[in-house]
Amino acid sequence: MAKSSKNYTCSSCGSSYTKWSGRCENCGEWNSIAEEKPLSSGGPKGKTLGGLRGKEIDLTPLSAREAPPKRTSCGMDEFDRVLGGGLVPASAILVGGDPGIGKSTLLLQAAAKFADTGLKVIYISGEEASAQVRMRAQRLGLGNANVQLGAETNLRDILTTLETEKPQLVVIDSIQTMWADNVESAPGSVSQVRAAAHELVNFAKTRGISVVLVGHVTKEGQLAGPRVVEHMVDTVLYFEGERGHQFRLLRAVKNRFGPAHEIGVFEMTGSGLAEVLNPSALFLSERDDPAPGSVVFAGIEGTRPVLVEFQALIAPSPHSQARRTVVGWDGSRLAMILAVLESRCGIPFAGLDVYLNVAGGMKVSEPAADLAVAAALLSAREDAALPKDCVVFGEISLSGSLRSVSQTENRLKEAKKLGFSSAICPENLKISPEKDFQMKQMNDLTSFVGDIFGAG
Repeated sequence: MAKSSKNYTCSSCGSSYTKWSGRCENCGEWNSIAEEKPLSSGGPKGKTLGGLRGKEIDLTPLSAREAPPKRTSCGMDEFDRVLGGGLVPASAILVGGDPGIGKSTLLLQAAAKFADTGLKVIYISGEEASAQVRMRAQRLGLGNANVQLGAETNLRDILTTLETEKPQLVVIDSIQTMWADNVESAPGSVSQVRAAAHELVNFAKTRGISVVLVGHVTKEGQLAGPRVVEHMVDTVLYFEGERGHQFRLLRAVKNRFGPAHEIGVFEMTGSGLAEVLNPSALFLSERDDPAPGSVVFAGIEGTRPVLVEFQALIAPSPHSQARRTVVGWDGSRLAMILAVLESRCGIPFAGLDVYLNVAGGMKVSEPAADLAVAAALLSAREDAALPKDCVVFGEISLSGSLRSVSQTENRLKEAKKLGFSSAICPENLKISPEKDFQMKQMNDLTSFVGDIFGAG
């Protein structure tokens, strides 16, 4: 008989090991590795589970027509947008974010809004007492909201309560504090998080209850615990933002009922989170007169066009190795843009410190920002400002050519709506210029540098 091997898992990053170690080699955490108990031993090899025959499942043809799921809108347009148009019954949603960023505040406001629509809502807190949640509700002006509160971490007691109360929406804050008494490990461990998430998601699907799980994040910004939890749920949302800014972004990274990478923008105020219906105007509200290194990028977040400002600063480096500091963008992509500018256009950045920032705490990830970054770098280096009414977007290839990007028309419409009258972008024969809107279409980075800055 083969000897059963033990499996050890890091509770911080989920890495697996065949033997115990004091320090995780993947994330560097100490005393985070613990033995993981199997959920079940399974049945004999080559036979059905436990030797018992299961029941046949109902199969339907792929061509079968089904009505789209009925959605419930809470009235918070930004929250509904990220969910894909509203809350879907029997859906499981995972919300992650940094500590103190406002996850509990957002979900308490959303729970109160859903309760106003007639849904029966239960808010279960495993981190705070009911009195603390009530104090927050009073600060937010939600003291009279029709939301039932509970403070419990025992998963068995929570499921029993939900089966009796039969709510339509449940908020679990947070999944890392839940404790399943049939799993021999501490709360927050990989086994506990996986077991608790499985039970809650299965309960939601079988009972037709929508459940929202709050998840902690690691220092790298990823959701703590096993990645299988993200596969279990229907929607994964990240609530992010810089502590020094009042803006908060709710970003969908997975959504089975709507578009992924959709964002909702909120502003943190003294009375809670307020919706920002026109984020482009807000991100550009404090933009001064044209200055070297300042460029407006017309981007797309999900299905929404968003205009943000890229700011660059170039200065002689007093150190032997020049600095490359990036906030809100990919640092490796900045290195690529600098290499293309030097190799294809003959513009060196050696011996110069480069600082790049996305204003307002926004994080941009799409390649369409390449040309805006290059324009900001050249503007700062040549000390020449671009016109204030100009937006820039386009992808740069390693050969120095400019590649067209998707949804060009939506980018231009958003720019025109906010008062911009010109755009610099890659050549796209399918796009007809807007009325009273000037477009400068470029084929490669060399022509862009020569025409706009007279350098190269």
